[in-house]
Amino acid sequence: MRTLLTNGSVYSPADPHATAIAFDDGVVTWIGDDTGAASYANGADEVIDLQGRLVTPAFVDSHVHSGMTGFKLLGIDLGAPATLADALDAVRDHAAKHDGLVLGFGWDETRWPEHRVPTGAELENAAPGRLIYLSRVDGHSAVISPALAAKVPDLAAQPGWTEDGRAERTAHHVVRDAIAKMIPDHQRRAALQASLEAAARLGIGSIHELGAPHICPADDMLVIKELAASMGLHVVTYWGELGAFAKARELGVAGLAGDLVADGAVGSRTAAMSTPYADAGHTCGHAYLTADEVAEHVIGCTTNGLQAGFHCIGDAGVGAVVEGFAKASDKLGAVELVAARHRLEHVEMIDAAGIDILSKNGVVASVQPMFDALWGGAEGMYAERLGDRWQGMNPYASMARAGVALAFGSDSPVTALDPWGGVRAAAWHQTPSERITVRAAFAAHTRGGWRAAGIDDAGVLAPGTAATYAVWDLSTDLVVQTPDERVAAWSTDVRAGVPVLPDLQPDSDLPTCLRTVVGGRVVYESEGWRT
Repeated sequence: MRTLLTNGSVYSPADPHATAIAFDDGVVTWIGDDTGAASYANGADEVIDLQGRLVTPAFVDSHVHSGMTGFKLLGIDLGAPATLADALDAVRDHAAKHDGLVLGFGWDETRWPEHRVPTGAELENAAPGRLIYLSRVDGHSAVISPALAAKVPDLAAQPGWTEDGRAERTAHHVVRDAIAKMIPDHQRRAALQASLEAAARLGIGSIHELGAPHICPADDMLVIKELAASMGLHVVTYWGELGAFAKARELGVAGLAGDLVADGAVGSRTAAMSTPYADAGHTCGHAYLTADEVAEHVIGCTTNGLQAGFHCIGDAGVGAVVEGFAKASDKLGAVELVAARHRLEHVEMIDAAGIDILSKNGVVASVQPMFDALWGGAEGMYAERLGDRWQGMNPYASMARAGVALAFGSDSPVTALDPWGGVRAAAWHQTPSERITVRAAFAAHTRGGWRAAGIDDAGVLAPGTAATYAVWDLSTDLVVQTPDERVAAWSTDVRAGVPVLPDLQPDSDLPTCLRTVVGGRVVYESEGWRT
């Protein structure tokens, strides 16, 4: 199949002024201007007039939980209600219309005027007798109904359970294990399919699926690859279980990484801190792994040809993981670790010494810029939980300057699948000194994701690379842009010789995806976009 796209703008290092691009059998064969495109038109099976639209490499989302994302899409989105009362109304309405387990995701009490967590009694009042599970936005705690609590064996004895229906830590894991057994296979497949289709509609050509025993059944790793293959989307799977090398081979995962949790999350006050939370002086959160356990896992993964990785957020949680990598490096040597391309998820609170260890050992930072957009800033949730410590969180520019490779993702359903939003969030970081350029952020959400999975020849459009791309409708100008006030904010001068991207200033409309193609196969196309 030979395809020619003309009369647009093509984001490519091969030709910063390109307006046309040709593909043959899933590979880029030519990039240039419309005059040169004329010689390709006669042999093309498909010629599309872009009408000024933008073509870029398709995005990679490097951190997705597709099952939970799908259940959020098909269930209750608790990020939408403006108040706790509205959230309870949403539960009531959903329960009235649907039988079976009631699942909701995304509540954040810090955004509600009531400023408190729902209770099990309130869920019982909203939907008497129903089995209800409502996950907090960070996925590290939940509120459940009394009826569901009664179905979870030995729940009252689990650390992290409170009688008002709140489940954290071990209690939360036990609750999720029980829920997983209640969901029929066909519903789980439908949720996975819904998530994959949502990604394709947003110009995402590849996702990194992060599973773990406390998140989903292991079979999901096989099912999602089957579903993705049938629609043409690219998926890389990871399983977060310590030392599970035989299971990794059985599941065919790229690594024992992802949500292998070293600690929890800031919002739930379960991220491990070296000093107490500013708004809860009785706790420093919870650490789940020691540096020695981390080192043993990293060594095992390296020698078994697997990527190792961990979820780490608080400074103490990150510190234990970084110390573990240093110990593994001392034993195996940095060259071995660099070749393995291990990764860390979130790594929100890390100091200069820790960044240096990541850089020297080739550890990828898989990060989520929307965390800062939603919870950063002097008035945000991070400041509420941590005081002035919020200013050192998510140090993207510091990591990039030190040579740490960045890969961007959403952690969906924690934040929505929204790659352009992620690019903008990194470029307009709430801490100005940690902002990176739009081009650097775009690279982290495209090529950075491929490289994080050990695939170095993808994520750009150039002759010989895969035809994995997206077509975008724009409501803003194409510019060379940096949010650094010390230099010119942007340029539209073609003489700059730099590929241009959409103007992503805050409050501007983001691009709309019209077509997503992976390896030459169309995985999404907006109806009527060519007319």
